[in-house]
Amino acid sequence: MAGTSGTPGTPRVLRAMNDRAALDLLLEHGPLSRTKIGKLTGLSKPTASQLLVRLETAGLVVATGTTEGRPGPNAQLYAVNARAAHVAGLDVTPQRIRAAVADLTGATVGEFELPTPGRRAESVVRQVTDALDGAAKAAGLVRADVHRVVIGTPGAFDPGTGRLRYASHLPGWHSPTLLDDLAAVLPMPVEYENDVNLAAVAEQRLGAARGHQDFVLLWNHGGLGAALVIGGRLHRGWTGGAGEVGFMPVPGTPLVRRVTKANSGGFQELAGGQAVPRLARELGIAVPPGETYIDEAIALIGEASRADGGPYQELLQAFATGLATGLASMVALLDPELIVLSGGVLVAGGEPLRALVQAELAELAAPRPRLVIGSVQEEPVLRGALESALVTTRDEVFDTTAR
Repeated sequence: MAGTSGTPGTPRVLRAMNDRAALDLLLEHGPLSRTKIGKLTGLSKPTASQLLVRLETAGLVVATGTTEGRPGPNAQLYAVNARAAHVAGLDVTPQRIRAAVADLTGATVGEFELPTPGRRAESVVRQVTDALDGAAKAAGLVRADVHRVVIGTPGAFDPGTGRLRYASHLPGWHSPTLLDDLAAVLPMPVEYENDVNLAAVAEQRLGAARGHQDFVLLWNHGGLGAALVIGGRLHRGWTGGAGEVGFMPVPGTPLVRRVTKANSGGFQELAGGQAVPRLARELGIAVPPGETYIDEAIALIGEASRADGGPYQELLQAFATGLATGLASMVALLDPELIVLSGGVLVAGGEPLRALVQAELAELAAPRPRLVIGSVQEEPVLRGALESALVTTRDEVFDTTAR
């Protein structure tokens, strides 16, 4: 168990292992009786009773109601103390910061959105603290009550330099002192993760990739990116840039030189959101008005997914071919068990788009992974940030070896 100290096999360590097993069961199943906990853990009734007393004294479980509608006396039910710790997640884009606070069970208890278009570069620290404080206030908490924060951004912070890379479109986040500046005002541990990686965390823990150790998540929303999970772990690469597939050269588009300055590349030009309105115009389809090309792309692909034929079906086919062209290179290198399609543009295409990409990929790639539409469709980056924060926080809070 992460964070366990002492000699393996000693009574203290064995008690801690039983404590953690019981807490995990309560998280998975909800409130349980002492008898049910004993059956699920294999512990005797006296040992299960001692365990519950120990966890209740430590503030990790609470008595909550009793069983009803069964023969015999009602039994006391126990649940994880949701207020034993809180975590926060932030999802950062150039237009806004969405923040949420979750309790120890994973339930979201506070949310806040801070619009950020046109904000000055030096205000990033203020933006982060305002968004965090807003979510904490909505949860009835203050900043110091939050145990851990995970912040999701486009691109990735280089572990060697601490500077954000692959996200030139995110103003103010490229200061060499930014992480130190944030650490100076935030009283809790803060982790930074690529936004697409966090969407993959959400799918791996809650969604379509549960139970899968090797999968790729392809994201198509503000940009085109991927998350790579190998052996159950995110592969981030040497500089954190693994999965920046929008920069990948692909057939069918001219080579893009100095891709980081252009903030685009071959795959982005072929199958990113901006390609959809262009394809639609070429097919004589009127492009619906939208605040951004992503809004236009989502509307067009959604309409195409419902069409029985004609130009809209041609649009969906052309888009699917572009997606499969880039995916074929990724599949040839990684041979994943599963590919999860996520982000607003791909979700709008739904099953019709998935089926077309699957068929195209079968023609273009030798390995043939299964494609699915992501099932965490409401704030996947934010949900992934909360889940990532909860993993570490539970390891810390549930460690009873020193109690």
